[in-house]
Amino acid sequence: MKCCQQFPVTMTPEQAVKRWRKLGPAVFAQECMGARATDQQLEAGRALVERKRITIRSGHGTGKSAFLAWSIIWFLLTRYPVKIPCTAPTAAQLSNVLWSEVALWLNRLRDKMPQLAAQLGMDSESIYISSAKAESFAVARTARPENPDALQGFHAKNLLFIVDEASGVADKVFEVAEGALSTKNAYIIMCGNPTRQDGYFYESHHKDRAQWHTMHWDGETSPLVSREYVERMLVKYGEQSPIYQVRVKGNFVSALDGVIPLEFCTSAVIRDVKPYGDYIWGVDVARFGDDSSALAKRCSNVLLEPVKEWYGKDTMQLSGIIKAEYDSAKIKPVAIHIDVIGIGSGVVDRLKEMGLPVRGINVAESASVSDKYARQRDELWFRGREWLEARDCKLADDDGLIAELTTPTYSLLSNGKIKVEGKDELKRRGVASPNKADAFLLTMAQTLVNARHNKPIKYSNLGIV
Repeated sequence: MKCCQQFPVTMTPEQAVKRWRKLGPAVFAQECMGARATDQQLEAGRALVERKRITIRSGHGTGKSAFLAWSIIWFLLTRYPVKIPCTAPTAAQLSNVLWSEVALWLNRLRDKMPQLAAQLGMDSESIYISSAKAESFAVARTARPENPDALQGFHAKNLLFIVDEASGVADKVFEVAEGALSTKNAYIIMCGNPTRQDGYFYESHHKDRAQWHTMHWDGETSPLVSREYVERMLVKYGEQSPIYQVRVKGNFVSALDGVIPLEFCTSAVIRDVKPYGDYIWGVDVARFGDDSSALAKRCSNVLLEPVKEWYGKDTMQLSGIIKAEYDSAKIKPVAIHIDVIGIGSGVVDRLKEMGLPVRGINVAESASVSDKYARQRDELWFRGREWLEARDCKLADDDGLIAELTTPTYSLLSNGKIKVEGKDELKRRGVASPNKADAFLLTMAQTLVNARHNKPIKYSNLGIV
């Protein structure tokens, strides 16, 4: 191995390796790859050497992906033999984020210390010591509840487990790795946005924290996160929004007063399910000048695409847009649900004239479960919660929608009925109108007929007598 030029000429490669092994991945990255490590990254590197088990909850852009990449390269080059299983909830997180970050820093290593970098090879799923590919390597394995073996079967003198976006990794995946983690030279790094209120990652920051070196990387104070990003997120979602608290501040968020927990949404985004059932669209028509009109497209168990928004459209313009969306759809919706309060009624009338399967929904009317919810709007919000809570559905990846779904709270009225925080109430506390969320939830309104066959539902066919 070639030593850094700043080392004394008398330092041998073996002495350099021992030094880097002792000082950790962040110091290694600074001296060998030209990195500028933050204080938090330096602390994490020291803790990994000393404690072997570190868990980091963080906001976006605080440097966790860089730290993981440094740790992988550092561990490979300072020990032998080595196995580094790396996992995340999705293949995209591994390939597009973690593995691309490893490739970036490997290129930096080639520039700064080409003889050291020459020992490493890399492909789409692994990075390895070229002369000992079977003995020393890091490999990417997607972790899903139906595939809990992502971290199983790895045995080596030196092990490093990397778990990215750890909140989204099922407990079963951690359970199969527990045996290996009990060995002398086993290390683990868990990190990610804290999107769940339970599970292995959550408990590592709570009841199990004595077993870990716990860290909190807050985007508000991170030198790597721009103030423009923080301010934009603050204005867009509000300081108390779960999206702001998780994506910026890296906080676990209590879901006690919220209608829909963030974890319900984030797990639905990464879930793989096959779509089935009729297509139903929901349209929320803007009531004010700064509001948007929104269109959601859902089949029974899948929100098919991010919710679309348009600003500054009158009823005729919006009707034309919806008609164009309908004409271009490969699979036509059996129903288009539109909130008829205010100017929404004009859109309903115009689309009916054009022959679209429109149904006006008055969300201010009594709920179908009238003894439980104050209005139909409140019932729709909790139908949305139940749809997500069943965990057999999929959401499109739409941060704006998720922010809107997870922001409103609910309360119990004096008559015992549930009331969800309204648009006007949200605006009074500085939160934008949840137009995307309302469009999505309008798809939850019950249709009166089996629209696919245009016949009434026969309850005898469902085993109901």
